[in-house]
Amino acid sequence: MLSKEESTEATGLNQRLNRRSFLVRFFYSHLRSLFPNQLSISVKLAIYIGILLTAAMGLLGAVIIHDQTSLLNRQIHSTGRTMVSQMAESAKEPLLANDALQLEVLAYNLATSENVLGTVIYSPDLKVMARSGQNPFDPYAPYEGRINEFLLDSPQSLEWRWLYSPKGELDAISFMSPVRFKDVTAGYVLISFSRDSLTQAIDDSIRSIIAATTLLIVLGILVSYILGYRLTRPIQPLLDASRAIHNGQYDYQISNQRSDEIGYLMNSLNSMAKGMLEKKQVEEAFTRHVSPNVAKEILNHLDEVKLGGTHVTASVLFVDIVGFTSRSETMTPQAIAELLNDFYSYITDTAPLFHGTIDKYIGDCAMVVFGIPESDDDHVYHAIAYAVFLQRLVEAINYRRISSGEFPVHFRIGVNSGEMLAGNMGSQRRMQYTVVGDSVNLASRLSTAAGADQILITEETYHLPGISKRVNASKHLSMRVRGKSQPISTYLVHDVDVVEQARMENAINKLLINMHKEKV
Repeated sequence: MLSKEESTEATGLNQRLNRRSFLVRFFYSHLRSLFPNQLSISVKLAIYIGILLTAAMGLLGAVIIHDQTSLLNRQIHSTGRTMVSQMAESAKEPLLANDALQLEVLAYNLATSENVLGTVIYSPDLKVMARSGQNPFDPYAPYEGRINEFLLDSPQSLEWRWLYSPKGELDAISFMSPVRFKDVTAGYVLISFSRDSLTQAIDDSIRSIIAATTLLIVLGILVSYILGYRLTRPIQPLLDASRAIHNGQYDYQISNQRSDEIGYLMNSLNSMAKGMLEKKQVEEAFTRHVSPNVAKEILNHLDEVKLGGTHVTASVLFVDIVGFTSRSETMTPQAIAELLNDFYSYITDTAPLFHGTIDKYIGDCAMVVFGIPESDDDHVYHAIAYAVFLQRLVEAINYRRISSGEFPVHFRIGVNSGEMLAGNMGSQRRMQYTVVGDSVNLASRLSTAAGADQILITEETYHLPGISKRVNASKHLSMRVRGKSQPISTYLVHDVDVVEQARMENAINKLLINMHKEKV
């Protein structure tokens, strides 16, 4: 267990670390915000190198200035101590002899030396014996009246500034020393030096460092930009290729040939684009052979493609052409193919309007499922509504066919809802997604039993919740079905609700307009 003091210290340490971490994240986030992501790598590289050079040169300049300032300070202190010591030695005899003239000469001669602002010679009782120039204890000077604090029995130094001296602004340092003869203090001497040379040397150093830093930064940014551009130039084809692939242009190929790592990336990207193009072509071909909804379901669950299925409740619609077999005996194979292709096109284009999925085409018959593979809570009504839609569509098409001298086409349709098995049927090498079951078989038999332009549903389907109120149907014949002990009661569908009728009319008009444009 930690003691109370240790716990407090640990808490304080964690708080300091958290603050530092916050500051690091704060400055890093703001630094990143200065450089938007859309900047090229060469520009970013130039900016980062410029910042690095600035920081490095700034640190180097600070070290140089600190070292030079320390050196100059040591030099001026050494010179000052030497000169004040020599001045004390020279003033010893005149002070003892009370020779004022000699002291004046000595003070004046020293004051004329380079960088010397002033000299003063004091008696033991701190009276001025001789002086020349400025000193920090003059009237109105920074240390006026404080001479007793600095004239002691040991050498002293004092840095001071006098903004409004008789000679203007002064930045100086004074050295003081007692004048001793044996054990007697004969007086004191003071010599003041200007610090302008020190300041000037520091300013010169700063200017030199700033000039050198600016030059290096400019050169560094220029060189880094050139290097960055040369390094990133081979990446531009990769960027162009990635944009093209992102936009779906899978046939895009990079023509540059390189033998380095970037060349390997280019070859890999070309291979990937080619593979994606082939995949797209396979998917497009797949959706032509299989319903788009089924294709999407299979492609989204490739790891789960296997034989078998699940029990679902859905609806099935069978539609075929009345009298197609007898009619085909008098038609050429080309005409038969054209008729079937038109029939298949109608189903393909319109089934999605009612959430239907084409299961398969069988000769002149089409099988459409509702509620599978995509869930649809209203699949029963959608299946019946689609049957009515197909009958209305073929009426409009027949009007055009008759006007063009072609024979009319009639559909018979059977619709049934119930439980069925949906999934992949066949073998491991060849399978098909479809629905099977008694409900499916019954829908096929209803289609066979229906007459031309008729839609048959079972009584059970008609009485499902919400159907009888929206579907106009009348009781029809009962039919016997193999495997059923009781006859199946059927209803003949005539129409659907008014809202759906209006939607059908709009869809049929648009479809006919598109058909006319395609022929033109």
